[in-house]
Amino acid sequence: MTKVSIIVPCYNQAQYLPEALQSVLDQTYSNWECIIVNDGSPDDTDKVAQEWLRKDPRFKYIYKENGGLSSARNAGIEIAEGEFMQFLDSDDILVSNKLELSLTNIIRENALIVVSNFRMFTNDCDESTEPFCVLKAEYLNYENILLNWDIQFSIPIHCGFFKKSFFDVFRFPIELKAKEDWMMWISIFENNPKSIFIDEVLVGYRLHQASMTKDKKIMETNYFASLIYLKNRLKDSDFEKLLTKKISFLNDKIIYNELKFQNIKNSNSYKLGFKIRDLSDKIGILDLFKLIVKKYK
Repeated sequence: MTKVSIIVPCYNQAQYLPEALQSVLDQTYSNWECIIVNDGSPDDTDKVAQEWLRKDPRFKYIYKENGGLSSARNAGIEIAEGEFMQFLDSDDILVSNKLELSLTNIIRENALIVVSNFRMFTNDCDESTEPFCVLKAEYLNYENILLNWDIQFSIPIHCGFFKKSFFDVFRFPIELKAKEDWMMWISIFENNPKSIFIDEVLVGYRLHQASMTKDKKIMETNYFASLIYLKNRLKDSDFEKLLTKKISFLNDKIIYNELKFQNIKNSNSYKLGFKIRDLSDKIGILDLFKLIVKKYK
């Protein structure tokens, strides 16, 4: 019977961890190991984890010094014994047949990855709301994931179900404190792997004030850091396409927002939007990015 490794990184979310682990315990597929990675949490994460270790021997536990989400996921990958991987953040949940459906499809089609849909919830997972985007099969290709991420869609990591072999050659970049999942999806799809899309809600994505994705400053800072990271690993032609797309999107967003107000042409944002567009036309996207990086550093 094929084993599945579920990696649950934890930092200061002990109050949500029991619900996440219960969703693992409730899985209809039983041959799994669940690796709880405590990333140096000062809250009750250790106490909660120890309780679950006593409940079922399939739960395993790692405590490590705080190193961030990428570091925690990598620590789980290092000791994972399964042939397939499932990630689950400590505040989210899996629907009870997530592993069974994903495993059946990935084996039958000999695919590298299965992606399913999701819903959002706050306190009660039975009272879910529409997701921030509805995933579609046509999104699952390199060009869309590179260029349209955070514009048309993004894929919560627990929507995926992966062959472990991918993680023999990939680790999450520890220098990034956000957008590390985007780096993973880019790395997966740049080689045009066989993928399967299950248009069913198989995961729940929790919304709460403590969520990193709600911290706008953290996300904006690390979004720029992710572009610097990609500059060092993408082909120049791909990186230029990415910058062109992102600058065009941001420029259109600036102009759209300013259209809501009077005296549009006198607004700084409106002028900045056109200055960016004019400058990129004159010197090229890559040179513009170099100027921004120089100022950023």
